[in-house]
Amino acid sequence: MLDAAVIFDMDGLLIDSEALWCIAELEIFNDLGVPLQESMCNQTMGLRTSEVVSYWYALFPWTGPTQSTVAERIISRVSELLVTVGQPMPGAVEVVQLCQQMQLPLALATSSPMCLIETVLNKLCLLDAFDVVNSAQTEEYGKPHPAVYLTSAHRLGVHPNKCVAFEDSVRGTISAKAASMRCIAVPAAQDRKDPRFAIADVKLDSLEQIEESWLKKFLTTSCLG
Repeated sequence: MLDAAVIFDMDGLLIDSEALWCIAELEIFNDLGVPLQESMCNQTMGLRTSEVVSYWYALFPWTGPTQSTVAERIISRVSELLVTVGQPMPGAVEVVQLCQQMQLPLALATSSPMCLIETVLNKLCLLDAFDVVNSAQTEEYGKPHPAVYLTSAHRLGVHPNKCVAFEDSVRGTISAKAASMRCIAVPAAQDRKDPRFAIADVKLDSLEQIEESWLKKFLTTSCLG
């Protein structure tokens, strides 16, 4: 067995959910009078829900529901959308299954709360795929802070420099690299030219590009330290 572990992000990487978060945020923030537009949603990509709410409240404070209530409404709406229209990202389930077949320790490290993690893993039939499931909601700091990745490595019992992270966002990539991990970035099409992804060790267009011999070589050469 390879002396390495793999840690996956979730939103936008395993499940095509970034657009669903945007839909939920637009609905709920617009109802509060926040002039959020679809083009603005990318500003908070990768943040925890509470941080998204705080971000927009600081710019467009509203009266009425508390920030925690607004966060709960967004999570509830995203959950509904995940169940009804959520779809896996191309190649996502296959890559997780490949890692299982390679007997690699697997973790999930996401900014989403546990209730949404369970919804997604159930939707993708991956409930038993991960040895560790970790939400940044339980950390003092969310991504781009490395806490969620460091905790995931600790719970796997693997040194961070033996871990490879799969990420789709800039904040997530920064988080993984700050944890001393190698990072395979799979940005959304509209984000691929973002120069900040230069810190990733590899940048791919799709998880469909991953196949066993390539992954085995990458893990072998990247986890020698």
